[in-house]
Amino acid sequence: MKKGLFITLEGIEGAGKSTAVDFIEEFLMKEGHDVIKTREPGGTVIGEQIREILLNNENHTLTYDTELLLVFSARAQHIQEVILPALSSGKIILCDRFTDASYAYQGGGRDIDASRINLLEKWVQGDLRPNLTLLFDLDASVGMQRTKKRSDADRFEREEINFFKKIRNTYLERAKKEPQRFRIINSALSLERVKKQIITILKDFLC
Repeated sequence: MKKGLFITLEGIEGAGKSTAVDFIEEFLMKEGHDVIKTREPGGTVIGEQIREILLNNENHTLTYDTELLLVFSARAQHIQEVILPALSSGKIILCDRFTDASYAYQGGGRDIDASRINLLEKWVQGDLRPNLTLLFDLDASVGMQRTKKRSDADRFEREEINFFKKIRNTYLERAKKEPQRFRIINSALSLERVKKQIITILKDFLC
């Protein structure tokens, strides 16, 4: 049976992942691949319910530890219900955020020690890791300008710029440590140039 592939998209708010994920899905399908597009937190009925808790602006008292544990609770359900079955049947999983986001947001942004995140990663995922991670890199100030154009900012989008600076730095540090998995995309460029970067990366990865 054909082996499945796990591709994840990462980046700060405003980096263009949501636009890119639809384009990537369309490109892969045109290339003849069976693709499942999903997201985190979310991807399942239970995961989407947890996502609502995490993004709800009314949840001011949500602690950082609770936030991290909720993210991994949604992820545990997502892995068992969607990701592993799809990979075992030879599909390509295209996921908007995965565990790198936990290291970046809860680790970098919330200052939770990486060793605690790593413990949860091993417990929930076992050996499961993405085959390819596309990091949409963008200056935090530019990302914030883009998100301000959205009608209703969620709980994360309302954070101060320093929060997103720390997240971006954590993403870049992880990419530097795992160059075989990460591919960095310059999200400050025009949409067409971003798409060209993506196509080049995917063709090289899939050949």
